[in-house]
Amino acid sequence: MRLFIFGLGYSARHFARRHGGSFSHVAGTVRDPAQRKDLAGVEVHAFSGSRPSRETVEQVSAADVLLVSIPPGSAGDPAIAAFGDVLAMGRRKVIYLSTIGVYGDHAGDWVDETTSPQATLDRTRMRIAAEQAWMDIARGDAAVLRLAGIYGPGRNALVTLRAGTARRIIKPGQVFNRIHADDIASAIMAATHHENGGTWNVCDEEPTPPQDVISYAAKLMGVAPPPEEPFETAEMSAMARSFYASSARVSNAKLKRELGVTLAHPTYRHGLDALWRAGEGR
Repeated sequence: MRLFIFGLGYSARHFARRHGGSFSHVAGTVRDPAQRKDLAGVEVHAFSGSRPSRETVEQVSAADVLLVSIPPGSAGDPAIAAFGDVLAMGRRKVIYLSTIGVYGDHAGDWVDETTSPQATLDRTRMRIAAEQAWMDIARGDAAVLRLAGIYGPGRNALVTLRAGTARRIIKPGQVFNRIHADDIASAIMAATHHENGGTWNVCDEEPTPPQDVISYAAKLMGVAPPPEEPFETAEMSAMARSFYASSARVSNAKLKRELGVTLAHPTYRHGLDALWRAGEGR
């Protein structure tokens, strides 16, 4: 079974490191191959949305499984735009990494895959359109994995605390959902072997106010947490502030029931404990 990855970002690289040996061949795209030296075992191809090389087209054509982690743009999904002809030929499994951000704001209430997305932001509309485009390309045999906020090795509250960049922004009633990269990798592998397409939320068991995660990480490290900052007066970029406009508790029941995924890190505490034991933040 051959795997091709559109966009070797954080989650896709983590998946390739953990499960690449399950495939007879793994190839994928990056914007600049010279900047990716941590991809042993992956045949790397340059792709930035322009016309792809013949070699890249051949690898896509030969793939049995496509893992897509390139975000859409205003012109649509760049991989579909560049590889549409070859994607339309043959049949292959598609795993599309989307985001739980498509659900929008639910004032902290629970949502699941039956909840209609809210196309209130441009990035949400683009994501919803990309999900449907890949489902159409795969003739319904696409697994759309809607990921929560991602953390894992090198990308977590322990690291930001040690770097002095962690902040405790307080907005009453705000909760975020998150997922460890190990559990994303497990979900991708489960979706690869699932017979049918569909949509699944990939998140842990405990939606939590963001400041609680920072406080727990500080406790593990034995350091004082950063001071609390009221959301209303905190200096933040427009993009960062926009994420606080949505608050929802996202259910992962369908992921466990249909894909049989058992989370290695069911809460942020499990994940941070494991990362601390591995030497993160030291």
